[in-house]
Amino acid sequence: MPRTCAIVFPGQGSQRVGMLDRLPSVPDLDRLLDAAEALADLPLRQIASGADETALSDTRAAQPLLYLADWAWGVTLLSEGLGPRALAGHSLGELAALAVAGCFSVEAGLELVVLRSRLMAETAASTPGGMAAVLGLDGDTVRDALAGITGIWIANDNAPGQVVISGTHAALDDAVRELAAAGARRVVPLAVSGAFHSPIMQPAADAFAAVLRDVPMRDAAYPVLQNVAPEPTTDGALIRERLAEQIASPVRWTETMLAMRGLGIEVLVEAGPGSVLTGLARRVDGIAAIAVETEGVARVMEEVVS
Repeated sequence: MPRTCAIVFPGQGSQRVGMLDRLPSVPDLDRLLDAAEALADLPLRQIASGADETALSDTRAAQPLLYLADWAWGVTLLSEGLGPRALAGHSLGELAALAVAGCFSVEAGLELVVLRSRLMAETAASTPGGMAAVLGLDGDTVRDALAGITGIWIANDNAPGQVVISGTHAALDDAVRELAAAGARRVVPLAVSGAFHSPIMQPAADAFAAVLRDVPMRDAAYPVLQNVAPEPTTDGALIRERLAEQIASPVRWTETMLAMRGLGIEVLVEAGPGSVLTGLARRVDGIAAIAVETEGVARVMEEVVS
């Protein structure tokens, strides 16, 4: 009997060398990669296949590469007959979710992603910072530990026992000490180039919102749960409003997964490189998860549709 599913799309942190090698055969993917390289003014194929992890962690390279990889896996799943009840994307993955949902064309989404990455990189350069994953503490405990530190915020509430913080380098150093004292099992720096999903990114968010106002936004073909408000909607105007706030706002991923469970979704299918979101979902009771890149399309269809 078919299981009720949702498709989820990963964001930064899922990029890795060789990430383009296992993509499904999708019409126009080469053309889209050409367009991405021209828009970003970067040799994205070379970066994705090379050994320079620093180049791949640059948000200007990671975002367009992840967007196209997520989109390619997403449209492949739909073409194979997967019928999701909802879609969601983690940070950058939200734009792939919206493209797959038909809110805008993949080309329009690519232009938005390249602009988003450039604005975020520029803001990060003017106010340097970083992010770190806090393992073993819940969001409230992390929030309490950070209360006396200026320049640090919760950026992602990813799953029970995994919270990501974002802030200036000095504030991150202070946070590590406070979180260790609060009982954190580990605090792990992330391979990102700025303090994303924090108020530091507000200049980027404002500039992105100004451009987004002029981008046509169709109603979604599937309900979408967004990072700033994890309640399902298909309304294009509301989707635009929520997307405009996302860059400088926390990613409420734990709430997203709980909302999925409340919708009766039994399994999350991760469409993109790796299995980060699959691992997070397995921390939530009542939700199964499977990653299409690691398990393959046939296995996903067997697990969800058969």
